Amino acid sequence: MSRQRGFTLIEVLVALVIVALGMSALLETLGSAADTSTWLRDKTFAQWIGFNQMEQTRLSGSAPSAGTSDGELDYAGRHWRWRQEVSDAGFPGVYRIDVKVEHADTSTVDDSAWIATVTGGMGTAVSPQQMQSLYPDPALPGSSAPSSAPSSAPAASSTPGSFFTPATPPATPPSTGAQ
Repeated sequence: MSRQRGFTLIEVLVALVIVALGMSALLETLGSAADTSTWLRDKTFAQWIGFNQMEQTRLSGSAPSAGTSDGELDYAGRHWRWRQEVSDAGFPGVYRIDVKVEHADTSTVDDSAWIATVTGGMGTAVSPQQMQSLYPDPALPGSSAPSSAPSSAPAASSTPGSFFTPATPPATPPSTGAQ
């Protein structure tokens, strides 16, 4: 009588339990990775919204008033809520701008639900109103660009020879007749 070879029912059940545990761990890992990528996408969009709001404030052309302002917008297929807080930065004419962004799917603003916070600054005392060029006349020779030199200063020459060459030519060494 010959013995048949094969697996017993217990061995098959143990192998099936091991495979089922491995598959459940794999599915949990894939789900976690999907949640993480969704969270990173939302955080990136929230930061973009915050930076856009801050740049709109900077490009407004006037100094912001201290205080808080709120707004909502649709971006990337979602509805978002932002809150901008402008405060004094401790220097005259310099303001700190904080923009917080969250999903606007909730009915109330929750201070712990902000996805991203963007911080920047703006000031009226950071630079002069009009930049002056380091050069007497930045207009290239032959161009019609206006000069940035103050009107009380005499206009500098725009000829090619005076703009790029030294004021005095270098001395030439005496040539010798022998070769």
